[in-house]
Formats: sequence, C-alpha cells, structure tokens
Amino acid sequence: MPHDAPTLSLSLHQTIASIDAADWDACGGRENPFVSHAFLSAVEESGSTGKRTGWMPQHAVLRDESGTMLAAAPMYAKSHSYGEYVFDHGWASAFERAGGRYYPKLQVASPFSPVTGPRLLVRPGTTHAPDALMAAMASALRQACGELSLSSVHVAFCNAEEYARLGEQGWLQRIGTQFHWENDGYADFDAFLATFNSRKRKAVKRERREANAAGLEFLTLRGDAIRPHHWAAFHRFYLSTVDRKWGSAYLTERFFPLLSEKLGDKVVLMMAEKDGQPVAGALNLLGPDALYGRNWGCAGDWPFLHFELCYYRAIEFAIAHGLARVEAGAQGEHKIQRGYLPRPTYSAHWIEHPGLRAAVADYLVQERQARQEEMAELATLSPYRRDTGD
Repeated sequence: MPHDAPTLSLSLHQTIASIDAADWDACGGRENPFVSHAFLSAVEESGSTGKRTGWMPQHAVLRDESGTMLAAAPMYAKSHSYGEYVFDHGWASAFERAGGRYYPKLQVASPFSPVTGPRLLVRPGTTHAPDALMAAMASALRQACGELSLSSVHVAFCNAEEYARLGEQGWLQRIGTQFHWENDGYADFDAFLATFNSRKRKAVKRERREANAAGLEFLTLRGDAIRPHHWAAFHRFYLSTVDRKWGSAYLTERFFPLLSEKLGDKVVLMMAEKDGQPVAGALNLLGPDALYGRNWGCAGDWPFLHFELCYYRAIEFAIAHGLARVEAGAQGEHKIQRGYLPRPTYSAHWIEHPGLRAAVADYLVQERQARQEEMAELATLSPYRRDTGD
C-alpha cells in the first residue's frame, strides 16, 4: 500500500454476491449503472460472466483495519481479449512471439460495456481523501498483478480523472473515440434539428419519415411495462446481431429479464412492433444525466429503423427527461450525420514486463497523436450549422 494508506488491505472476490451491495454501491456504484452491484450481479447470476465466457470475477476490495470497505474495483481474470472494446490483441501476439505469456491478465471493466464511468470506486465521506484511496487501489492492483505472476492489469473506459491519476502513477495511457449526442437545452427534437445545416436536416427528416411510414408501432418501455415476451424477442434480436457481426453471444437469455428485475426503471427498452409482434429493439440504460445505448437487433429489413430506434428516439427521450447526453455505444462514424460527435474515451494499462511496457508506451505515444488528429478531422463532418445561416 502507498505510504498515505498503510492500514488498507486488499481482498479479491470471485463473486459480486460475496460483497455487500450497500457497501459496494457506497463506493461509487450509484451514479453509473454499469458498475452498480445490481448490474454486475445480473451478468454473473445469468451466466454471462464466468468459465463459459472467460470472464472470471476477481473483484477488488480495499478495507481499513476495522473492516470498513473504502474502495472497490470491478475486475476479471481474462484468458482472452474479447468483449472489451479496447483492443490489445497485437500486444498479446507480440509478447507471446517473444516467448512471454500474456494471458491470463486482469481487466477492470464493466463486462461487455464500452461505457465511460468510474472504475476505481472510492467511498466518500471517510477520513481518507478520495485521491489517496484511488492511489491505494491503483497500487494494490499493481501489487496483485505481480504477486499472481500475471502479465498486466487493464482499466477500460475509466473517467478522465482516473485516467490522469493512473498516468501519474506510471500506468500507460490510451485514448479511443466514441460518438455522443449532447443536449444544448433543446425544447424538443425539432429545436435540436433546427441547429443542423439545411442539407443534413432534410436528410434526417427523410430518414425519420421513411422509418415511420413502414406501418410500425414504436414503444418505449420501462420497469414493469417490459414483459417476458418483450425480453424473449429482444434476445432473438441480440443473437441475430451477434451472428451478423461474427461475434460471441456473451449475454444469456436470462440476463435481460434479470437486468430489468434488478435495475427497474433504469432499463429503457425501445421496441418496434408490426401487427402486434416485436420486430426490432434497442436496449438502453439510464444514468442520472445520460442515456446509454447498448444492444440492438432486428428481424427483417426496415428502412432507417436502426437510426430511428437507436439514435433519434434516444435523443427524444433525453430531451424529454432533461438528460445531458446520449452515449450510443462503440464505433460508428455514421452517427456524426445524426448529431453524435466524436468524444475521447480513456483506458489505462499496467504491464509488468519492462520490455513490453516500453514497447507499448512508445506505440501509445503515436496512437494518441493519431487519435487526436482523427477526432479533429471527424469533427469537421459535423452536421451543425457553423454560422447563423442555413
């Protein structure tokens, strides 16, 4: 432990159920649903993490001498790099070609969720300063990595403060790009669209017009309004999307209703129905100031339905509920033309082997520069008016 927190001890837990929910959420899990005890228990209880998927829980907890839980981190031992959205396959390949053993590694993350949020969860209102607790957790994770003879620890989609603090402690820093919509106090969707240049505004109106002319009924469901048949249909849509993208179906059918049961109104399911039968769905989670788009799927071919259900109706929901932004998930430069602009995401990496650490550090210097240049270039594609005219 660091010198300013000598009395703290680290424990690793193979289930989130072994950690008191109130204690976990008191350490920062209330604001962002993706690191809440409820979300993490849903992925575990449903079998979405564990041996089947190669995400083995090793949740980190720091306690003081009295046993009070002061900090935590959602952490997993990984035998691969899938489902993370921060790609280190090249690092693993290079290390193993040189005779090293990259896996298993430790991953501090919300499973299968490329959503920015706190990862080093610290309990406010104690005698320990939050910065000191964050530093203590970072030090403890490095120590655990060495004592377990693992190659590395990765903190994915951390917030900007954690990114800075971990960098100060010698962790390697990496940035990525996502596309977020930000609410400028719009009264309604038309007011938002009025900020577009004329050509892009007409394109969005055409997409919405065609999506809404297909004879579909659109539903925004929350809490008890989401019935078992909705989740059964959505799981089929999820599998269809996974099949099309040649991915892995990490989330089990049990996960979706269990998530709804545990998170209640924080689960926002937007569905399209044809003749009373679901044909598409978009799963979102609601935070205090943001709507987070996660999974989408569709049965059939419907013009512009993906944009309508995942982007435009998410914006309408955010405006209606006074949310600051919509985070629509990973990738997708096509989101720019729909009002979602490039924003940085952050990760931090501790690599034990000095040679690999030096090589990755050099690579990340170049990658960060390239990412920043790329985001600046993407921002020029903004659909928003650059002056007062059309």
